[in-house]
Amino acid sequence: MHTRHPTPDKDAIALLPPFERLGLDRITLIHTAAQAADAYDELLQAKAWGFDTESKPTFKVGEQSDGPHILQLSTTARAWVFQLHEPGCRAVAAELLALGGIVKAGFGLGDDRKRIIHKLGVEPAGIMELNTIFRERGYRKDMGVKGAVAVLFNQRFLKSKKAATSNWANERLTEAQLVYAANDAYAAIRVLEALSRLDPVDPLTT
Repeated sequence: MHTRHPTPDKDAIALLPPFERLGLDRITLIHTAAQAADAYDELLQAKAWGFDTESKPTFKVGEQSDGPHILQLSTTARAWVFQLHEPGCRAVAAELLALGGIVKAGFGLGDDRKRIIHKLGVEPAGIMELNTIFRERGYRKDMGVKGAVAVLFNQRFLKSKKAATSNWANERLTEAQLVYAANDAYAAIRVLEALSRLDPVDPLTT
């Protein structure tokens, strides 16, 4: 039986030093099939990726999102942000997500999975919901990336609300959008790596 642990609250997290995020020098924007093919080759060298998507926000009642518009995949060294409006880029992104044998780890992936199936026509393989791992460890509610970074690294993960609610369907993404998107995926792979070191049963092999 796991010991029950409290999830850190906002006030406690706010006092922590900031988590070191990826800068633009370690983020690659992908918007063509050729760029996607290069990213594919690099990503295949890792056995696990941090994973997330972004969709243009909907503001009207009943409005349906046609997202995801962005796919983020990250290793511990670099992140790739795929723009999904270009068919060739979208095809490679779908192929990456459907690959077996590679863990794709993230937080709150239920909606991401549904949207990927709808838009890309593939069932993502190897999805690992990190909130589930924390629940198995005795945390009562969804940890989310901020709580996980606080617990594992004793640091504060910065998230821009302005970037979160920005238009992810724009053909030209801002630097703030790139940093926001890439670091959601980067934090997820860092969390997975830390969990694998703590647990005698390596989540990378389950």
